[in-house]
Amino acid sequence: MVSAVYPGTFDPITNGHIDLIKRATKIFDHVTVAVARNSSKNPLFDMQERVAMAADILREYNNVSVVGFDNLLIEFTKMQNASVILRGLRAVSDFEYEFQLAGMNRSLAPDIETIFLTTAEKCAYLSSSLVKEVARLDGDITKFVPEQVIAEIKLKLG
Repeated sequence: MVSAVYPGTFDPITNGHIDLIKRATKIFDHVTVAVARNSSKNPLFDMQERVAMAADILREYNNVSVVGFDNLLIEFTKMQNASVILRGLRAVSDFEYEFQLAGMNRSLAPDIETIFLTTAEKCAYLSSSLVKEVARLDGDITKFVPEQVIAEIKLKLG
């Protein structure tokens, strides 16, 4: 059984994240969506809210679990008995940073592989940060996130 950990802040989870997770469910026996605390990014939603949103949205996938974490990704991956860290690439600009992370993680745990999936073309420009910015300015985010997320963002932003 091959299990993968897909880490991120998911503040909020977007259709791009969901597309990648859906595709990963066909590749891996189990996918753990690892919601990072990451307070340095000053998230709109706290970790518990992000975990709850993602779990609700991904409930139809039997081989997906959603877990919050605030420790070293490699340690979390080991705790999940996973052998793969899954990362999404939107553009070439993502690659350099992701390549450095993969190298560091490989040096910390050579038995854990990092695998990259490219996003669907329709999601290549999409990021949680952009979704929040459009929402703050009263723009239409219906193409970018599920309805549950829109409702939660409206509650947060008032």
